Amino acid sequence: MRKFMEEFRAFALRGNVMDMAVGVIIGGAFSGIVTSLTDNFINPVLNVCTGHESYTLQDVAGFASAFVSAVVNFIIMAFILFCLMKVINKAAGIGKKKTEEAPKAPAVKVCPFCKSEIPLEATRCAYCTSQLSEEV
Repeated sequence: MRKFMEEFRAFALRGNVMDMAVGVIIGGAFSGIVTSLTDNFINPVLNVCTGHESYTLQDVAGFASAFVSAVVNFIIMAFILFCLMKVINKAAGIGKKKTEEAPKAPAVKVCPFCKSEIPLEATRCAYCTSQLSEEV
């Protein structure tokens, strides 16, 4: 059972599974905005244009507040998901900055005559036996 749980945890915390879950949740929250836009703005405008219904200023304010409420709900949901994903990624070790290793000092130098690599301390090339100056 322990191995099964470990495999499930590894599956659930994979990047593409988490991205899909976030996409589904954000899509559901965004559908609330679209529904509110349709119910609170488009349908009333169509009703007024067709002469089916007339609205008072109080009705219009109610429609606007319902739409603003849907937008605020979406923003809150997106913020909560952002914070949740930040915690999950931190726990899973995703997104950690890798510390770059400082470049190591070269252990060899190149002979200017035969272009062979020789130790830094060498004063003569082991391959072509050329005398090396200190500048190389």
